[in-house]
Amino acid sequence: MVAELKQSPPPPVLTVGDLEISYNGQAALSGVNLEIHENEIFGIIGPANAGKTSFLKAINRMDMFTAGMRVDGDIHFYGHNVKHLKNVYALRSTIGVVFPLPVGLPMTVFDNVALAPRLKGGKSRAELNDIVERCLRRAALWDEVKDRLSSLGSMLSGGQQQRLTIARALSQEPKLLMLDEFSIAVDPVTTMRIEDVLKELKQEMTIILVTNLVQQANRLADRTAFFLDGSCVEMADTETLFSGGAQDQRTSDYIQGRFG
Repeated sequence: MVAELKQSPPPPVLTVGDLEISYNGQAALSGVNLEIHENEIFGIIGPANAGKTSFLKAINRMDMFTAGMRVDGDIHFYGHNVKHLKNVYALRSTIGVVFPLPVGLPMTVFDNVALAPRLKGGKSRAELNDIVERCLRRAALWDEVKDRLSSLGSMLSGGQQQRLTIARALSQEPKLLMLDEFSIAVDPVTTMRIEDVLKELKQEMTIILVTNLVQQANRLADRTAFFLDGSCVEMADTETLFSGGAQDQRTSDYIQGRFG
């Protein structure tokens, strides 16, 4: 019995049950049930207006800050129902988010990355220096900006700003990293560099990757869900979906570029 218990898989990082999301009464996502496990990259693919970004917003409790947004159903993060958490900021401090376009705060490169550690308090300047360097290295950006730490983040190139956003998210020491179309404004070379970073980060955290690039999901995701018209049509191992094992024809059509 003891041996069996030791071999039991860890509980899911995230469990979503009967998730319903609406904006001013207009449904955006409905009937979503899924689990996301520790140290996996979970891909979400689908066309525009499928509900992918709304899903990320619900996990991060953005409904509390978005007029007209309503979330129903259960979202359990490490066993805690996020809808019942009194301190939503504590939840959001454990979740790093990377937006579709680089969103840098009007601060220097250094201050962008040091913001979260400063808010937590108790860090010396030397400790902040170490954190900034470590996060920029993990985001494959240190060598390019180590002499520009006092420059505004907005002065960096688009690809550098996107990696700065990743470094800023990593400075939170998140348990979950969510990326929403991170490569929209990023050149192919930088995109591949970020993908290499994500493969390494998977060893330390769970990652949700929302992307319109189906081959990006194929390269990175352990499991993939296909969202369409506000619902999760299908979810399976990425290898299964991309090797002809999709159960729904709409999933196959989207993966093969025959959608619409």
